[in-house]
Amino acid sequence: MTSTGESPVGSTSTSSRTESESTSASDELVSQASRPDRAKESLLSVRNLDAGYGDLQILTGVDMDVGASEYVTIVGPNGAGKSTVMKSVFGLTAHMGGKVTFDDADITGRRPEEIIREGVGYVPQNENVFSTLSVRENLEMGAYILDSVPEDALNAVFNRFPILKERQNQKAGTMSGGQQQMLAMGRALMLEPELLLLDEPSAGLAPDLVDDMFDRIDGINDDGTAILMVEQNAKEALQRCDRGYVLANGENRYMDDGSVLLNDEQVRQDFLGG
Repeated sequence: MTSTGESPVGSTSTSSRTESESTSASDELVSQASRPDRAKESLLSVRNLDAGYGDLQILTGVDMDVGASEYVTIVGPNGAGKSTVMKSVFGLTAHMGGKVTFDDADITGRRPEEIIREGVGYVPQNENVFSTLSVRENLEMGAYILDSVPEDALNAVFNRFPILKERQNQKAGTMSGGQQQMLAMGRALMLEPELLLLDEPSAGLAPDLVDDMFDRIDGINDDGTAILMVEQNAKEALQRCDRGYVLANGENRYMDDGSVLLNDEQVRQDFLGG
């Protein structure tokens, strides 16, 4: 497993283990940044990112990649900067250094409406639907940059989330939390993005709805949309994703395949509750 300690991804340092264990892990699994084949194929590339809000810096030297059609999860303790990474990619924070590229285009510091046009969708954790508008009107708002609503995309959303078609005339604010989350994802899918950013999609959902939400996210990814997700349910997220990043204090701490992170004793003790 790759651990970055206090240094950026690409370092050969590992978590607190014996020297022989660290050497073995380093030899077997190298960091994302040092894999030229994977970095070359990155759809999203974040390099040495410093960002925050106003004069307050939250992220320091963050490196991250998402390949085409890949499913990547960011986990870590509260206040680690996970949501700030998502907002920084989408142009919602103060950029202080580093570079963000998407599909070989430099999107560093660009406005959200420009980033949407590049093929990035974003579903924030809170206030992610227009509560006074109907379900259909919310979905139509997802295509606001187009001259007309793409009926094929609308039907695809209805096929993916049948409850939205059934309740298309209902006010969004009267729907349950799980239904609103589906609506928020559906709206972001109206432009058929190559990459979907999901910030805490299971937050506030009843336990019996969490698995269903993850299944739906799996389906979106299976259909070819790359996913970058921040998730409080770290164990479930790492079990399902291709790769995971662990952030702590606004810096990279670990990066590896989701299953490797999930089963690493040090990561489990420090970040997953044992």
